Amino acid sequence: MTAVHVAATGTALPGEPVDNTVLGAMLGVSREWIDLFVGTRTRHFGWDPVTGEVRGSLADLCAEAAAQAVQASGLGLADIEFLVLATATPDTLLPTTATEVADRLGLDHLPVYQIQAGCSGAVQALDLGRSLIAGGRHAGIVVGGDVTHRFLSPHRDTAKIPTGELVNYVLFGDGAGAAVLTDEPEGERIAVRSVLNSWTGRGRKPGQLLDWYGTTDRASDRPMLAEDYKAIEEHVPPIASEILWELLSGLGWELDDLAFLLPPQLSERMTARIVDRLPTTTARQIHCVADTGNTGNALPFLQLDRLLPELKEGDRAVALCVESSRWIRAGFALEKV
Repeated sequence: MTAVHVAATGTALPGEPVDNTVLGAMLGVSREWIDLFVGTRTRHFGWDPVTGEVRGSLADLCAEAAAQAVQASGLGLADIEFLVLATATPDTLLPTTATEVADRLGLDHLPVYQIQAGCSGAVQALDLGRSLIAGGRHAGIVVGGDVTHRFLSPHRDTAKIPTGELVNYVLFGDGAGAAVLTDEPEGERIAVRSVLNSWTGRGRKPGQLLDWYGTTDRASDRPMLAEDYKAIEEHVPPIASEILWELLSGLGWELDDLAFLLPPQLSERMTARIVDRLPTTTARQIHCVADTGNTGNALPFLQLDRLLPELKEGDRAVALCVESSRWIRAGFALEKV
């Protein structure tokens, strides 16, 4: 396959960070309870946690991140030949958020794709972008982002929300990230050596549910967002190890060849448990979830954005991503050239 390179990244986080003291007061729980369950310190919301007023859309965040990435790459918008956006929380079913982002950027007459997926969608977007460049295109944008305002309501009586559902209010945050891909080394000159994208959920119960309501079931009291945390704790660590070994073996790399590791970012507590069960390595870990909350499809790009300034020529890095909705293994391997 034609070599693909990451030229630059961009990120967007809405508003000021919301810490555990503020969020705990809003939900009627203690800061210590939040620390105990998820360990995340802050997160950002595109809506007011008190009034519920939506201050910005997913398209706004994704366009901001993409524009930042293009500017940092040294390329112009005229050089961009495709856009791929991954999200589990589009602004509308139609038109797609991807086309809205393209419009905000001033792009026209080019392929625009939208992938509906959880956090693994960011890797799927990278995989599709890689294929488009292999097909002859020279540069494009891949974007990932998610927002929470449809699924977490500040108007609900938090005293009546089950603990398993209340955790979602402190686990998730809003955000977007983007990367410019090129067929030749440009900007940061990061070669994408491998991408892994594999569904492994046949016959297995979902670990996460993100629902939506139509015109006939809006009065339903079923939860919009649900997680099977016991299943996630059981299955994610071994799946993460599988991803790591598969990427390394496919490239002929050794564990000691890695300078950096980007582990799955479910929450600060969960990430620590995953890392404890990964093979021991001297690679530096790149985290962001403690500061941003779980931002879904934005997370791999937020990690990548933190990684790029640290990479030196010859450094290798592997990113791991596990989507628990129906157990999708995803990841990618990078090398500074």
